[in-house]
Amino acid sequence: MQHRTVFEVMTHKVITAAPQTPFKQIARLLAEHDVSAVPVVDPDRRLLGVVSEADLLRATAELPDLEGRLAGVRLLSQERGLPDAETAAELMTSPVVTAQPRWNLVETARTMQRKGVKRLPVVDETGRLVGIVSRSDLLRPFLRSDTAIRDEIEHDVLADTLRLAPDTIRVTVDDGVVRLTGRVDERADVRVIVRLCRSVDGVVALHESIEYAYDNLALDVEPPR
Repeated sequence: MQHRTVFEVMTHKVITAAPQTPFKQIARLLAEHDVSAVPVVDPDRRLLGVVSEADLLRATAELPDLEGRLAGVRLLSQERGLPDAETAAELMTSPVVTAQPRWNLVETARTMQRKGVKRLPVVDETGRLVGIVSRSDLLRPFLRSDTAIRDEIEHDVLADTLRLAPDTIRVTVDDGVVRLTGRVDERADVRVIVRLCRSVDGVVALHESIEYAYDNLALDVEPPR
């Protein structure tokens, strides 16, 4: 039993830009392919950076309006002695937070949340771009059928991993919500069962009413059942 990996859910055919790709062509790529960002790669597909809609807007936000007024207090690039951002190399954000194909979806979601990003370019061990994974990709496991979730819990978790006898634990799944009932020997077993079943991809929530014959956690800080 294991979580799905980034490789299984990522987009494999990624729209990219070269460092010399001009501003207008990048805007066209975003519009034509209905994406909000494009990775920038060298001729060997090594990732150099990412240009997003936010980067394009940031570049145009410094331009004056029709009456020549600047937005806020920021100076124009020319007034700072800097050239206008015309190419992907000048527009891109770098370095970039990336993911690896073998990462599981939990690890990837935590990275996205921690870094505050909506997508992660996926690179191999050499730094070459092999895909891109987005927030919507991470939600795909929740489209799994209740039958698939129940089968994985019954076979992969309860039978193969925990070696429980058939019908020790009864499993029902309704819209991703798992309910476990049954009886085990030790109270500690309940913790293990719940933890492993909860980690199955596609499980939205889990409720258990599992009885036990022996309370081997009697000295634990948890309140009694």
